[in-house]
Amino acid sequence: MELQFLGAAGTVTGSKYLLTNKGQRILIDCGLFQGLKALRLKNWEKFPVNPAEISSILLTHAHIDHSGYIPRLVKEGFKGKIYCTPATKDLCAILLADSGHLMEEEAEYLNRKKKTKHEPALPLFTVRDAEDSMQYFETIPFNERKSLGTNFSFEFHYVGHILGASSIIFEADGRKVAFTGDIGRMNDKIFYPPEPLPQINYLVTESTYGNRLHNKTETLDELANAINETYKRNGVIIIPAFAVGRAQAILHDLSILKKQKIIPEFPMYLNSPMATNVGKIFHKYNKLHRLSEAECTETCDVVKYVQTVEESKALNERKGPMLIISASGMLTGGRILHHLKAFAPYSQNTILLTGYQAAGTRGEALVNGAEKIKIHGEYVPVKAQIKVLPNMSAHADYEEMIQWFSESKISPQKVFITHGESSAADEFRRRLNEKFGWTCAVPVQDEIARLE
Repeated sequence: MELQFLGAAGTVTGSKYLLTNKGQRILIDCGLFQGLKALRLKNWEKFPVNPAEISSILLTHAHIDHSGYIPRLVKEGFKGKIYCTPATKDLCAILLADSGHLMEEEAEYLNRKKKTKHEPALPLFTVRDAEDSMQYFETIPFNERKSLGTNFSFEFHYVGHILGASSIIFEADGRKVAFTGDIGRMNDKIFYPPEPLPQINYLVTESTYGNRLHNKTETLDELANAINETYKRNGVIIIPAFAVGRAQAILHDLSILKKQKIIPEFPMYLNSPMATNVGKIFHKYNKLHRLSEAECTETCDVVKYVQTVEESKALNERKGPMLIISASGMLTGGRILHHLKAFAPYSQNTILLTGYQAAGTRGEALVNGAEKIKIHGEYVPVKAQIKVLPNMSAHADYEEMIQWFSESKISPQKVFITHGESSAADEFRRRLNEKFGWTCAVPVQDEIARLE
């Protein structure tokens, strides 16, 4: 059996792992590359293997860095099954179409403003491509064993992080390989802790926060302070976040702060073409999270939903105080860029970063104090206040991941550390080796490992 790392090697994006056994090829995750230009360009390159030769795709969860390349792969010839949990399928139906919509919007804008080096600028995939890809999805419940011919079988195990997120336990010829996917927090306010892993032979783990610990401060207090300070300045709070996952955590906190009258009544918006559907999914899968029916309703109703381009443009003409949540979370594209152009140049406003910012993204540039950022071929001055709430992350830090592995009582013969910047992955390798004595490797892009 061979495992090839086609993404998330030395980076947190583009998650793709190709398992080959007796001629059968299975792709675990099918994510978009984001951040550094060299990575983004890989989305446009010819796929390393013939998509038609891949028999199945297994998804750990719906986030775009794990699922966002699916419409493109289908367009290039993939016709196999895409297996995931039911909640993941429902979220992919929203996220993939949402991503295609935003790509079409951006291409149209660049062509109209003649700000493209390509004639014409084209989206990587369209809404139609995303919708066409959904016909290949097939859902499997958590903890149900599924066979893939005679060579493979697998199970999904609950891992927190977002609705439907899973680790994947593969078995082939008596050997078990675990793919952690993105590991949720041990004490998350919305999701339950990750289910312990069974005994395995090989482990492929994420390492997004492999060299960091989350702050112990209360995120509600930090969020309230940022909002109230900006409100007093009549400013605008801009929060980059995808409409699925991080946005729900933010909305939940906003609903608590509003209910307790810790923040004032003022206009708050979630700017996403398809975000209104997410609330229904939280109600539908109420056993996968801690929120009651009433809390789900309060969380989803705390903001006004912006769907059309015209409504989105109108926000940029408004004055503060106002709060806008919009995609994408790392400022790599989408409607958030137009809000940045409108509000980043003014000191009364606040840009509130609540999640991991990958290398090469505008979000990372803002965290590092950039005085201007490039958007649509132009440099935009940044005079707004930049606030970071890292404790709101949906990823476990290295102590939480080690706690999970300890509770799982696993003893893999080899561990592959992925889905982290090189420094984070290497430090996590060292920590796992010191704590457990495990043999660990940090794969590079396209590396092939033999699983004996």
